[in-house]
Amino acid sequence: MTLSIIIPTKNEENYLPELLKSIRMQNFPAYDYEIIVADNNSKDKTREIAKEYKCRIVKGGLPGAGRNFGAKESKGEVLLFLDADTRILTKNFLKNSIKEFKRRGLVVAVPEAYIKGKKMDELFFESWNYLVEISQYLMPYAGGWCIFALKEIHDKIKGFDEKIALGEDSDYAQRSSKKGKFRMLRSVKIQVSPRRFKKEGYLKVAFQAIGTGVYWAMLGKDKKNSFNYNFDIYNKKDDKK
Repeated sequence: MTLSIIIPTKNEENYLPELLKSIRMQNFPAYDYEIIVADNNSKDKTREIAKEYKCRIVKGGLPGAGRNFGAKESKGEVLLFLDADTRILTKNFLKNSIKEFKRRGLVVAVPEAYIKGKKMDELFFESWNYLVEISQYLMPYAGGWCIFALKEIHDKIKGFDEKIALGEDSDYAQRSSKKGKFRMLRSVKIQVSPRRFKKEGYLKVAFQAIGTGVYWAMLGKDKKNSFNYNFDIYNKKDDKK
């Protein structure tokens, strides 16, 4: 199966090189995948870095829009959406992911999320993994940091809903799962960044997550950004993990 890796970016010069380096080190034939960087008018060296690693650069936007722009330009049978601050931990990540994805007949999938940080960081993602695990059969949840999806299914559901302010990733998983099987991958993990916790604090992140869930349950998808999530809080001065 051919693969298109789509990375939405804005001012990610501190994070993007390590992700691209980890992709290039994969035990996966280079002719079987492409890397598309959907850049939202970065003012730093993000585009230069993407060019250095032979990525295709396309128009970007807020995360959902950036992913959709990248998918529109993609050529692969499978799409892999990655946040720029994620890290691939092993050289067999792509190989094992695609093998399991195909073997289990999936249309959308996520790996277990791993974080290297404070105990509170680890606890948050242990809870997240548990939520994804127990809900995968009825109401899937997904983190936008890493989502695999069949291009055919992405096109059928018309991609990510760009009107949803927060939780567009889980909405994407839920709509995709109506067209086929969603599962959590058992063979791989992805390392995510603690920078959101550092920037916003645990209480605010937890409030946004819980508040969004309650809003969805009572009023439907939040298309008004009721919890004032700021997608543009990161810049090149952020500390790297």
